[in-house]
Amino acid sequence: MAVGKEIVTWYEGQWHRGNALIIGAADHAAWLGSQVFDGARQFEGARPDLDLHAARIIRSAEVMGMHPPVDAETVQGLMEEGCRMFGADAALYLRPMMWSRESSPGIIDATPESTGFAICIESLAMPVPGGFSLTVSPFCRPRPDMALTEAKAGSLYANNARIMADARARGYSNALSLDINGHVAETASTNVFMVRDGVVFTPVPNGMFLNGITRQRVIGLLRDDGVEVVESALTLADFEAAEEIFVTGNIAKVMPVARYKERDLGTGRLGARARELYWDYAASQRS
Repeated sequence: MAVGKEIVTWYEGQWHRGNALIIGAADHAAWLGSQVFDGARQFEGARPDLDLHAARIIRSAEVMGMHPPVDAETVQGLMEEGCRMFGADAALYLRPMMWSRESSPGIIDATPESTGFAICIESLAMPVPGGFSLTVSPFCRPRPDMALTEAKAGSLYANNARIMADARARGYSNALSLDINGHVAETASTNVFMVRDGVVFTPVPNGMFLNGITRQRVIGLLRDDGVEVVESALTLADFEAAEEIFVTGNIAKVMPVARYKERDLGTGRLGARARELYWDYAASQRS
């Protein structure tokens, strides 16, 4: 997936310009989906939590039964190296990936030692707040006993993609999705927060959605700023009563929700504060 016009790809020991070909037609990942990835960002000269993203790709690969061919320190170092091929202030999307190449004698499961590794870095502008809208998806998130939800696995994103496509077909940017118990999990691509009576609420991690790195960082920043943040099981009724909603994720980091269903929310005070705190944190991490 090319999301930017400028791309560099690290594969087989060297950097390549452009959208390099890395997966063969007979690779296990090409036909059975054994691929994991992560996403990090460079913007305004900062690469916040790059070490945590590098560590997560290793954990995701191990959850998928792969033997990672590199360690987290190597992944981080290569991402930093690749970023230096762009301007210091370039807005970039950093995507390390691992996938299985070979099958076991039983065909369906992959050979752990056959793990491929690549990093793709693309130019991608940071989205600007203002028009982000949410609806509610008819599609649910799987339980951990139904899918490998512990991993940031590409195979999970077919469900995310239909959540997003359905929302956009109805004129929205994204959609809340529920877990199979009827509680709000996340959107197709972000974690979600809501505000009521000056308190920030967010779904408690239960294995049915990714406990995002940016999510965890924002919770910590808000609490350090004196804001009460409560992780709990939330329903659609909670969001109907929310005074403001905002989302967190790798692409935009912190994004206020301007419209929830047919209700205009604008930019709330705490969503704006969360974004301000995150940008201050990112600036403090500049090398």
